[in-house]
Amino acid sequence: MDKVVIKQHFAQQLPVTAIDTNPTQPRRTFDESDLQSLRESIRNHGVLQPLVVRRVGQRYQLVAGERRLRAVRSLGLAQVPVQVVDFNDQQVMEAALVENIQRTDLNPIEKAQGFRDYLGRFKMTHEELGRRLGISRTVISNLLGLLDLAEDVQSAIRGGALSTSHAKILKGVGDKSLQSKLCKEIILRNLSVDATDILVKQAQEPAASGAAGDSKDGGSDASSERPVKDAVKKTNHVIGIENELRQKLSMRVEIKLSSQDRGQIVLRFDNNDDFERLLEILRK
Repeated sequence: MDKVVIKQHFAQQLPVTAIDTNPTQPRRTFDESDLQSLRESIRNHGVLQPLVVRRVGQRYQLVAGERRLRAVRSLGLAQVPVQVVDFNDQQVMEAALVENIQRTDLNPIEKAQGFRDYLGRFKMTHEELGRRLGISRTVISNLLGLLDLAEDVQSAIRGGALSTSHAKILKGVGDKSLQSKLCKEIILRNLSVDATDILVKQAQEPAASGAAGDSKDGGSDASSERPVKDAVKKTNHVIGIENELRQKLSMRVEIKLSSQDRGQIVLRFDNNDDFERLLEILRK
């Protein structure tokens, strides 16, 4: 990656009214209780960390420090300490993404939207953006995949009612109306990730069974296409291995036993990115 040289000046005071917010700020929601705590801190101790701004014409544009600017404005302060940097548009977007990602301020949907906006504007690949931000291509690709989910599922993720692990399983459901229905059930029943995996499989079984039932090759072939109950009951040890593999691989894993010492390990991937990530792990 090319070395980025950043020109900056020592902190100075600027009128709050001279600073405009960043239109490419990826963060859309701000917790009011957090803002209230920040206001109290600023009221008692002042602004301890300068805002980062850049010069745009006769005014200044915020690069980093949206929460502090909001708190200062609500307190009615006239001036605020700033650090002035010479950033271009691309560096401004990168700085906003990095600040929020490092501080875990963004929810997964906001991160995904920020990545999508950046990639669309600067025509970069997922891998190139990952190198610039210091995160893996797989993380970027998986987050962008959340934007393909139904709108109400995205809202549940945005509000924290649904985790990205749950959402990753729902991505395997092509019907968005079914995604929405399953999402509501997951939240209502407070299902774990493993229970969600089972729920999704069960929801998709009728279609698979119907397709198998239409086969002209007889009942035995049709039944082989449906999920088959294990011939040998799984021990707690085997179930524990399944859970361990699911967490390590971040995908659906099923151990199917046909006898005490024979069986299969089934790894299910939902898209090409998951498939490539699995290949990378297996080739190590």
